[in-house]
Amino acid sequence: MTTEDEAAGEALAGGTVNAGAVVRRGAWVERPAPHHVHALHAHLLALKESGFDAAPTPVGLTADGRERLTFVPGDVALPPFPAWAMTAPALESVGVLLRRLHETATGIVVDTDVEWPPDLADPEGGTVVCHNDVSPDNVVFRDGRAAALIDFDLAAPGRPLWDVAMTARYWVPMLDPESAASLYPPGLDAPARLRILADGYGLSPEDRAALPGTVEQATEVCRAFVARRVAGGDPGYLRMLAERGGWQRWDRMRDWLAAHRETFTAALLG
Repeated sequence: MTTEDEAAGEALAGGTVNAGAVVRRGAWVERPAPHHVHALHAHLLALKESGFDAAPTPVGLTADGRERLTFVPGDVALPPFPAWAMTAPALESVGVLLRRLHETATGIVVDTDVEWPPDLADPEGGTVVCHNDVSPDNVVFRDGRAAALIDFDLAAPGRPLWDVAMTARYWVPMLDPESAASLYPPGLDAPARLRILADGYGLSPEDRAALPGTVEQATEVCRAFVARRVAGGDPGYLRMLAERGGWQRWDRMRDWLAAHRETFTAALLG
């Protein structure tokens, strides 16, 4: 039987693209469906069937075309990100969880007939469906450890290294100190934290050497994504750009990453 609260739904906080449009109804979550929803749901089901239990399970579509998935219980860090989500064990657990996702996805054949979202996808392509948006507000924690990933809307085929780079941008974070100050606790050691993430993931020496440059590449892709949203008049991204220092922030971030490339490489390979 559906209770009155379940029928009314509970709006879930977080996100920029779907802000205010995600609703929990009891054991289910309803949210705007991406254009490739059928392929995405097939992939999520394949992940589950292959043993990956750390993602929502698709239930189907609502009468008005929204996607319905199981609700994943736990704690999600929203900006400004709390200290509990930025501990070294929490960061390491994100790397472990991401490796589990990639190892499972490696065994799933990618549907090449699907128009996967290009927004944050690896420009070099690949054969593993990557999440591409493992930000703190898309990771569910339990007992201080990363337990599940949510919001696979921007998932697309790519290199696992690309997903690690995108994740590092959010979790290290790979931001200049001025940019990081508005969202993250003070005192985070970026080179040390990049090493922790790589260790948790089990990144190979070859990929460790390539990671700083891939982070720079990923940052440019993210900038272009924001630029498209702003040019299209998206109110969430217009507000975010204004509140976080405009394009000067992106210029500062790019210069900081380039200036510290050798430091990050040394931390990863030392």
